[in-house]
Amino acid sequence: MVGKALKQSDKLIFGLIQKETKRQEDGLEMIPSENHSSRAVREALGSVFTDKYSEGYPRKRYYGGNEFVDEAETLAIERAKKLFGVEHVNVQPYSGSPANQSVYFALLNPGDTVMGQSLTAGGHLTHGWKVNFSGKIYNSVLYNVKPDGYLDIGEVRKLALEHRPKLIWVGATAYPREFPFEEFGKIADEAGAYLAADISHIAGLVAGGAHKSPVPFVHIVTTTTHKTLRGPRGAMVMVTRKGIEKDPELPSKIDKAVFPGLQGGPHDHQTAAIAVALGEALQPQFKKYARQIVENSKALAGSLMQNGIKLVSNGSENHLLLIDLTSFGKGKGLYGQCGLEKAGITVNKNTIPFDPSSPFYPSGIRLGTPALTTRGMREKEMKRIGKIIAETLKRCCAYEFPEEKERREAAIAQAKEKIENDRELVKLRGEVLKLCRKFPLHSK
Repeated sequence: MVGKALKQSDKLIFGLIQKETKRQEDGLEMIPSENHSSRAVREALGSVFTDKYSEGYPRKRYYGGNEFVDEAETLAIERAKKLFGVEHVNVQPYSGSPANQSVYFALLNPGDTVMGQSLTAGGHLTHGWKVNFSGKIYNSVLYNVKPDGYLDIGEVRKLALEHRPKLIWVGATAYPREFPFEEFGKIADEAGAYLAADISHIAGLVAGGAHKSPVPFVHIVTTTTHKTLRGPRGAMVMVTRKGIEKDPELPSKIDKAVFPGLQGGPHDHQTAAIAVALGEALQPQFKKYARQIVENSKALAGSLMQNGIKLVSNGSENHLLLIDLTSFGKGKGLYGQCGLEKAGITVNKNTIPFDPSSPFYPSGIRLGTPALTTRGMREKEMKRIGKIIAETLKRCCAYEFPEEKERREAAIAQAKEKIENDRELVKLRGEVLKLCRKFPLHSK
């Protein structure tokens, strides 16, 4: 909770924080890249470490007065090493995209070839997408998924041997299946490429043993710290034993790429909060939490499909699901997102593989179970939530989405108005609120 000082000094911001707290408490946060951090993490993030400047690395700072910052950063590093079983960790990247950028900066020159999963197939912007630096500065080759929604490993191998990329990415933001790290490792070795696993979404699952670890098969691991790992918004770059065997200078190259290559002073309050989150993830109960995320995801998938909702790949093996709304017509993701928000469920519209519509009006919904699991919900609640989601989508996705662009704006406005005034959605919102009251948030 927010203290008295903020209320006294800035009532406007204090009020907005209170409103956001209530929004989260009274609704189901189901965007799979979001979670609820502990009070301990938030206290570290709001600590006096925010006042310090610490360019450099532990015991090699450019400024004085960093003896306790050094201890906090070293603690975060050692905890990450233990948690993930890696040889080297850099905890200073400001967020996920800068962490990935540091890998490019450490290994590649402009124009070098890189491979990654296509954004439209569930990949990430920084894995070579055309509008991102990774697709503009580097020669990007993108691989896809098969019509069944699973990664096309045959295509990955064919492209890797044909184009001989210097760097291959494995990892995604909207892929509901377990990543085949071992197969990617063999392909990268055959092509002579570095292999980087971006586990930003599944880091908590990997840490908790609920997803296979990439560490034995890849050279570099990058991750954010605020998704399934349940920490503050931040990131890490890790080097594996295999990475050091390929290039003994790889840890030094990564560190130099982060600082001074891309960043100045690290965010010490963020580092301290990352250390707290890693400490929490090292506790035995975190393994139960990680496994429950996956069990909840499978239960939710089953409920949705039983209630007539189509899923990409017909299920989930991790923390997220991707709903395919094309049976209602193309471009219905926006309607689904708006309707679910009215019912008190926060998701995000998302493209699906081979989407017949545009990324601005996608035909899918991305959702997940990390935040619900943090609240203590289990399979029983997932079954009910799946039914609520299905009922909502069937109502909202029945509205027209015109092919003609000149008719689209008016049709969307009309659909949103109907959704806003839908009494059945108000009733479903009441059910959601009861569920939220049963599993209160921010109690720890």
